[in-house]
Amino acid sequence: MSLGKMLEESAGRYAERVALVHGERRITYGELNRAACALGNHLRLLGLGKGDKVAIMLPNCPEFVIAYFAVQKIGGVAVTLNVQSTPYELRHLLGNSDAQCLITQGALAKRFEEIKNELPLCRHIIATNGPDEESPFREIIAKGPFTIEVPELAADDPAVMIYTAGLTGKPLGAVLTHYNLLTQSVLLRTICQRDEKDIGLSIIPLFHSFGAVANMVSPIRIGAAVVLMDRFTLDGIFGAIEKERVTYIAAVPRLFLGMAFHEGTEKYRLDSLQVCITGGAAMPPEFIPLFEQKFGVRIMEGYGLTEASPAAAFSRLDMPQKPGSIGVPIPGVEAKIVDETGREVPRGTVGELILRGENIMKGYYKDEEMTAQVIRDGWLHTSDLGRIDAEGYIFLTGRKKRMIITSGFNVYPREIEIVLGLHPAVQEARIVGKEDLLRGEIVKALVVKKPGAEIEERELLKHCRIYLSAYKVPREIEFIEKIGE
Repeated sequence: MSLGKMLEESAGRYAERVALVHGERRITYGELNRAACALGNHLRLLGLGKGDKVAIMLPNCPEFVIAYFAVQKIGGVAVTLNVQSTPYELRHLLGNSDAQCLITQGALAKRFEEIKNELPLCRHIIATNGPDEESPFREIIAKGPFTIEVPELAADDPAVMIYTAGLTGKPLGAVLTHYNLLTQSVLLRTICQRDEKDIGLSIIPLFHSFGAVANMVSPIRIGAAVVLMDRFTLDGIFGAIEKERVTYIAAVPRLFLGMAFHEGTEKYRLDSLQVCITGGAAMPPEFIPLFEQKFGVRIMEGYGLTEASPAAAFSRLDMPQKPGSIGVPIPGVEAKIVDETGREVPRGTVGELILRGENIMKGYYKDEEMTAQVIRDGWLHTSDLGRIDAEGYIFLTGRKKRMIITSGFNVYPREIEIVLGLHPAVQEARIVGKEDLLRGEIVKALVVKKPGAEIEERELLKHCRIYLSAYKVPREIEFIEKIGE
């Protein structure tokens, strides 16, 4: 089975059941499949087919899901891009991925227009303006044809490419196969004990590996419904839980901490909520009991990374929860802790966490050298430090590589340091992570000015915003005389 056939199968089984909720819109499985087929046929008319890359830069909306599965139905590769991507970032992402088509919102298309002459391979753009305004996207899915023959695909054929920040300062495209994602698609049923009667709340972006699996691929596999939210407030989230009778939420710790501290929750009816799934960053263990007591809902903590499609370990509803633990490996995945030489260390000893299993990516696109650095003898080296206790529970203790996780997004300092170095007043810059309760960490810049140069923090932040997505822009800048070793 492939992802394209997975949607077809669910549409056959749950045709009249609601798949997506977006504001007042309700889209059934049958309607979702028909729309994906119509867009898939249009992509074929453009000459796209098996193995071709189609970039999707959309927020959480039905058009994202339609586009994602349309690409799967032609055997293509969906390149899912952060909607915050700047023209500077897009130049690399679209160029490196060999994307031949970009599907995005009309308002975001301007960023592509700035750089399209430098991207000769990306010849097509399909814009959407949402459900209420005319757009090429809307015309395409209304026109049909509404059936399509999905090509036969091998288990290790690529399905999705997700860019993850690289140590060199340039993002790398992690290639995930149909098999990778299909093994992940069952976790909502097998690990979280959800079924077709469930309704999930999709808040984290679908272009994020965690968001895509937890809030799109997995619920569609089991016939559940998903409430899509892009712009939101905490009151908006509580209102959506009450109105749509949401049964589960998969999100980053920041959201659950915000919910726990929010005042006025007693005015909402939240008794439909049964389980919350946290991932993307570490949940402060002392706040888990506080949340569970306030809402009467169990929190399941998981661990993953884009290169692992993403889930690799999870706590279980039927096992004791150990504060600070990310649980045990999911079925089909092995985990061990190794020392600097790659030898496994005794239980309880801290070392690097490495993983092997059916969820490990095919590799980084067009970068055999970096692939060989992280996948050795079939084991994915995560660069996360941790230990495994006598009962197999994994505890993370730190990171081996320079990386900051802010609100669930991975940020590699080198990328920001390169951008800061482009400013004529900057002699040297060092990016560090600073602990933050809600975000996990925030990005802080230590900057050495060139002799005689004058620059204020505000100007340097404005410079960063030209080149970097908002979550990468430093939240603090400290000017110093010298950067130590």
